[in-house]
Amino acid sequence: MSELCDSVHRALGALARHRFPFDAASLPRDGLYVLFERGESAHGTDRIVRIGTHTGDGQLQARLRQHFLLEKKDRSIFRKNIGRAMLNREGNPFLKLWEIDLTTRRAREQYGALIDPKALKAIEAQVTSYMQNAFSFAVLPVAGREQRLRLESALISTVSLCEECQPSSEWLGRRSPKEEIRESGLWQVNELYKQPLTAAELAEIQGLALTQSGNRG
Repeated sequence: MSELCDSVHRALGALARHRFPFDAASLPRDGLYVLFERGESAHGTDRIVRIGTHTGDGQLQARLRQHFLLEKKDRSIFRKNIGRAMLNREGNPFLKLWEIDLTTRRAREQYGALIDPKALKAIEAQVTSYMQNAFSFAVLPVAGREQRLRLESALISTVSLCEECQPSSEWLGRRSPKEEIRESGLWQVNELYKQPLTAAELAEIQGLALTQSGNRG
């Protein structure tokens, strides 16, 4: 698994790296995104700490904006997990309120009065600052929804199963209340430890990455 994961890191690590501020309009409309975090390394390079995609066609740019720019925790599980780890590290009781999903009108009516909007805004700003300063990402263009989801799942499983991809002692995710995040070293809880990439899927990713690098050149 380490050899397979090494090949993944080499292929995806060779892609163009984006950091905040980035031009979302210059990115592909569909694809996978792979995140790297400051201070995290594996396989002699930056360690992959999250793999994601989108379900609706043409929504990759919007998805990345939700992570890096839109200060609404309930629109980005990634942001929500960063906030969880920060609040848990501090022993902040606001964590219980951070867990409440306020996307529906009913939820806002039921729980809105419990949440201090200034406190929520301050935590959202902390999450944004961390996101924009600690992470970089690469994008692998993949047009089809089925292909995106299949490769996303296999990539997550490959990295989570790799014994070499261990988080550093200072990694923020170690303070997450989510055991899956603490144990996997990834900012996600779904698709962990399932079916890794097949040889054909690795070749598929390497081909897509090579094409993307060629287009960039």
